[in-house]
Amino acid sequence: MSLKKKDRLVDTALRLFCRYGYRATGIDTILTEAGVAKMTLYNHFGTKEGLILAALEKRDEEHIAWLASETQTRAGAPEDGLLALFDTLDAWFAGDEFHGCPFLKASSEFDDHNDPVHRAALAHKGHLLALIRELAEAAGAPDPARIAGEIYMLVEGATVVAQLTGDRSTAARAKQAAEVLLAAG
Repeated sequence: MSLKKKDRLVDTALRLFCRYGYRATGIDTILTEAGVAKMTLYNHFGTKEGLILAALEKRDEEHIAWLASETQTRAGAPEDGLLALFDTLDAWFAGDEFHGCPFLKASSEFDDHNDPVHRAALAHKGHLLALIRELAEAAGAPDPARIAGEIYMLVEGATVVAQLTGDRSTAARAKQAAEVLLAAG
């Protein structure tokens, strides 16, 4: 498969999975929208699960890189990174393509903790926690692991509430909670 077709297939699948879910999105819909043949998909990915895993891997890499870059830009100074993360989330939630977290969706649709899709979702959450810990370390937090864990819970909570309710202001409210948490040390 040409790289162009592969990328188009993964990008199309990811867009549809984010919008409609993993199980509800049929292979035929993905193939039609991507403009590739069924054999192309199966020759490269083997199964729909293989395509899901490729889509999640791409989303993980892109999303973590975007969060890190946007947060750094918004922060200006390292000590402002943890709070700037919520400004980055606010921008994500406000976008037309926000349909919730594709990794939370994947983990709920593939809830067996041994399932490769569930493990891929969990790996992304580990990458997110690591990013938050890096921000806590850069900010000079006295206990970066604890602060990262607490900020992570606020990030996940804001994301879930935005996804469930459609309330796009959750990142701003989570930022206020983070300010209180950080002031308390």
